Amino acid sequence: MRFTIDHDLHIHSQLSLCSGDPGQNTAAIFAYGVKNGLKTLCMTDHMWDPAVPGAFGWYAAQSYERTKTALPLPQSESVRFLFGCETEMDRECTIGISKQTAEELDFIIVPTTHLHMDGFTLDGCEGAEERARLWIERFDALLDADLPFEKTGVAHLTCPLIWRHRYLEVLDKIPVAEYHRLFERAAKAGIGIELNFVAKGLSGEEARLTLLPYKIAKEEGCRFYLGSDAHHPEELERAKENFEAIIDLLDLREDDKIPLLLG
Repeated sequence: MRFTIDHDLHIHSQLSLCSGDPGQNTAAIFAYGVKNGLKTLCMTDHMWDPAVPGAFGWYAAQSYERTKTALPLPQSESVRFLFGCETEMDRECTIGISKQTAEELDFIIVPTTHLHMDGFTLDGCEGAEERARLWIERFDALLDADLPFEKTGVAHLTCPLIWRHRYLEVLDKIPVAEYHRLFERAAKAGIGIELNFVAKGLSGEEARLTLLPYKIAKEEGCRFYLGSDAHHPEELERAKENFEAIIDLLDLREDDKIPLLLG
């Protein structure tokens, strides 16, 4: 059976400082789920747990207590609205969430590819070779972490934040053997692989470099989830069409979903 679009597990509300959009509130997000026939939503605002030292200035303002002000989330018999977060990994590979907080959340997203935060996630002067090395090292560090991987996802592995408009140069320098090794580890750990790359118009070398890691992840037995990473209402409006294109490009089946969505 084809992978059904019945969820969106990466959504920001107005509480994320990079959103701040009053229209991106929990009621509107819930209405998006109802309109599109989704069974599971997850609010994943940016968060650095104060129990973990080392928060960057921007993240220090986005504490666990701040994210909890969104509770309680709207629910219905047909739509469950999970409470999660998108935390962060600094340049020392410290992940900004404590074990206690991780246990309290429904879903945790960790981005390893936020390589746009100079001085926090990297020095900022790194070229393509070094960023490719960081892509590998940071994914390994995540898989080494003491996290509940059955409810953890790794975010947007091929996003432009790797190196703005030159991110494809970085992906091109990641050895295929390393993709296989990492995704074999990911499959064994049970961590979810997020799908939200822009699928429309992909062609040529851009398509090859973007799709390759996900195809290898599928080959190695990884499980996937859809996450729009929406920060504004108009991004939610475009999400389902993009999800459809991703599913077609990767030929995903229902049993490719993370167990959290199948139980």
